[in-house]
Amino acid sequence: MKILSILDRYIIKKFLGTYIFSIILIISIAVVFDINERLDKFLTNNAPLKAIIVDYYFNFVPYYVNLFSALFVFIAVIFFTSKLADNSEIIAMLSNGMSFKRLMKPYMISAGVIAIFSFVLSSFIIPQANVTRINFQNKYIKDKSVDYATRIQMQVDKGVILYMERFDNKSKEGYNLSLDRFEDKELKSRLIASRIEYDTAYHWVLNNYSIREFEGMKEIISSGTRLDTTINVIPSDFLVSVNDFEQMTTPHLYNYIQRQKSKGLANIGGVSITQFEIEFHKRFASVFSAFILTLIGASLSARKVKGGMGVNIGIGLGLSVSYILFQTVSSSFAVTGTMSPMLAVWIPNIVFIFIAAFLYSKAPN
Repeated sequence: MKILSILDRYIIKKFLGTYIFSIILIISIAVVFDINERLDKFLTNNAPLKAIIVDYYFNFVPYYVNLFSALFVFIAVIFFTSKLADNSEIIAMLSNGMSFKRLMKPYMISAGVIAIFSFVLSSFIIPQANVTRINFQNKYIKDKSVDYATRIQMQVDKGVILYMERFDNKSKEGYNLSLDRFEDKELKSRLIASRIEYDTAYHWVLNNYSIREFEGMKEIISSGTRLDTTINVIPSDFLVSVNDFEQMTTPHLYNYIQRQKSKGLANIGGVSITQFEIEFHKRFASVFSAFILTLIGASLSARKVKGGMGVNIGIGLGLSVSYILFQTVSSSFAVTGTMSPMLAVWIPNIVFIFIAAFLYSKAPN
């Protein structure tokens, strides 16, 4: 027995073909608008043509394809299913004994292909591409990289609190460091240094330092001009820009979040760690959104309606826009601390599952 019938292959071909066509159409328009907007910057900053094409636009396309993948899925399903219904093809399928549930098989297979493709893109391919794209933007469009930080405070180890007045990433130097070690909320030692230099792999050089050790009522003081030491912190722990989570693979992003939480960091350089958590959960939520939006689109547009496919496309676009808007609004609740990042990311899927179930129950059968 064949796993896929001729009809299954026909629907999969239509689904994926329409999905790819909508991507090409919309991204082509987006690229034209982006060129029009960025052209002055490219010319002013003498950006090489090869860098514009290879470093920027070759990495721009997959980023925006994945960003609007949910919209592309919805448009593809609504468009080709409405066309099938308008041509009475779905009526013919159902009248020959095929249930709507069976009809959804090729739809779900296609959604699975898109979901896997989207997850691999967002988790492993796009982050590496974003490194090149963002470096190009920082050099030729607008520099959003973070080269310094002030008033840095974090837990670098259990009971060890670091404070640094200022750090300059270009010179790899920091100023006015203090390192306090506590045991059972009691201060046991304090190290201060007027200047600190970062070498490599947690290796730091302290200049003009002094160490105070507290043993009961006794205090031991030592000092020097230079001290090579290891501190469990690197500049990237506190030099964070708004684009950093876009450049991390999913495993790297997870490890980074856990590392920052262990240091007690909720906000670094004006960038909330919550934004990293939102990105992490969004990469998994988007996998399920492909199935949910496919079910909604197919259920909504499978019935032949008066007025043709225009009505279905209009309703579909309204739902897809509301889904994207819902994602944005719920994510903002997480950033403000009103809601957990995981719940904020998954709420749109949860709400739209009920919408999908309702539309599925009303679908022709």
